[in-house]
This record gives sequence, C-alpha cells and structure tokens, in this order.
Amino acid sequence: MKIDRLLGIITILLNNEKVTAKILAEKFEVSVRTIYRDIENICMAGIPIVTYQGGGGGISIAEGYKLDKSILTSDELGNIIIGLKSIESISNNSNINLLLNKLSPKHEDIISFSDNIFIDLTSFYKTSLSQKISLIREAANSNYEVVFDYFSTAGVSNRYVEPYFITFKWAAWYVFGYCKSREDFRLFKLNRVNRLKITNRKFSRREVPKERLDIDRYFERDKKTITMLIDPSMEYKIVDTYGVDSYEITDDNRIKFQLIYVNHQYAMDFIRSLGDKVCVLSPQSIIDEIKANALNILNMY
Repeated sequence: MKIDRLLGIITILLNNEKVTAKILAEKFEVSVRTIYRDIENICMAGIPIVTYQGGGGGISIAEGYKLDKSILTSDELGNIIIGLKSIESISNNSNINLLLNKLSPKHEDIISFSDNIFIDLTSFYKTSLSQKISLIREAANSNYEVVFDYFSTAGVSNRYVEPYFITFKWAAWYVFGYCKSREDFRLFKLNRVNRLKITNRKFSRREVPKERLDIDRYFERDKKTITMLIDPSMEYKIVDTYGVDSYEITDDNRIKFQLIYVNHQYAMDFIRSLGDKVCVLSPQSIIDEIKANALNILNMY
C-alpha cells in the first residue's frame, strides 16, 4: 500500500544520512519514477527532502530537521491510540482498554482524530489467534518453552520452541524463537500452530545474531520470480494484492506481471485462482507443473 511505502521511506531516511532512489525502488519493489513521486508527496506533507545529483548523490532529509519527541501533539497521541486499538483487536488484555481510557483526549475539538481510523488485525481465526498470542507472550515474559504441532509443506511436525517475540508481517502473525527440534532460530506462522502449550521447562535467552533479527530476511531469502500475462478483467485482483505499480500493460492490452515469491504453494494457488485468465511465460518448470495439474484434473472427469 502507498501509505506503508511512504512511512517506510521516511523511516529509512531518518536512519540514514543519504539513500539513492534506486535503492529505495529495489527495497519497495517499485519504479524509480514512483519513488520520486513519493518524495514529492512527503515534501508536500511538510518534511523537507533534499536530493543530490551526480556521483555520491542521493536523497536525504534536510540537515537540522528533527522530530521533537519532548512532547506529544494531538496527532502523535492519536497515532498511539490507533496503534493501541489495533492491538486491542487481537488481544484479550484488559490493560489495553485501561491505557486507552487514560490516553484518550477528553476535549471534543481534538477527540475526532482517534475515531476516524480503525485497524483490525484479526482474521477468521480471531479466537484461537488471541489465545495463542496470550500464551506465547506469557511464555516469553517468563522464559518458559512452548510446544506445538506445526503445519508446513513438509507435513506436520512437533516443535519445542523458546519464544522471543511476536511480530505482524505480510498480513499474518508470527512467533520468532529458538527451535529446539532444529537447533536454530526460526519464524513460525501462528495460523499454522496447533495444540500450543506452555511447558514447565525454563530457558535462558540466547544471544541472537544481529542478522537473524532482520525479519525481512526470512521472507527475502530464496526469492523466485514467475512472469505471466493476465487478462485485463483480473486487474482488480492484482491491484488489490500488489498495488497499481506492480505491473505493466502490453500492446495487446494484457497485464504483464512478475510474481516474486518465497512460498511455492502460495504462488501456485495464486496462479490457479486466476483460472483461464492467466498465461505463464516463465520459468518452464512452473509451466510444466501447471500442465501436469491441468491434466490430472481433466483425468478426474
């Protein structure tokens, strides 16, 4: 989403002296032209951006510009309340309600900012998801191992895990921790966790290598690409999932789209969801798999 990308660009610029448009484009998987449009929008929002041309050039926030953290403006307070409300949507913790009541402004002239945005982080699995999050937080805070069955492409396996933290990434909830079964740090999707229990085994927190704390790493490694042509009637589906900057229109008015994926099953499910409105161009291995699947379906009838 565009707002996510704008916030991401601002965060990167705040934490780096200078960044090139090319690096930002690669990071957010959009064109350089889109990045420059985003920079214009950020400038219009009141954040001074400076661009430097030539070798060693790039984009940066104007020198001397700082965010004043000494006080909370009404907008900043509103953002905190919005964040708390989003957490409330997946938590049964009554303390969040108490904190919301304490932070919520009482004056009518500024109360509206906390009521015009609603973020619901739940899913179809809200009840079980809230229970899992509560159990994992309890275990992580008290340094107790958890045990659960985990569903993956390899089947169902039993895992003993030292839970470190929970994260929301790519529209799903995950727990990061040390897997005793695999003797390594792993990221587990909560929707795939079943029969979760806190054990009576305490653990001492291990030192986590800095690179393992880069959550994006778990999604970016082993990335693959599928190139396809899609009927224009499916444009809404591409826009809904990947945005308007994720594809191009060909001369014959079809959509040329590159699906970048890590999970093979997800990629195949996405292609199948398009039915006869998609033609995969590459790689050949995916084309062969689609042909084999189609033949299997045909033989069933």
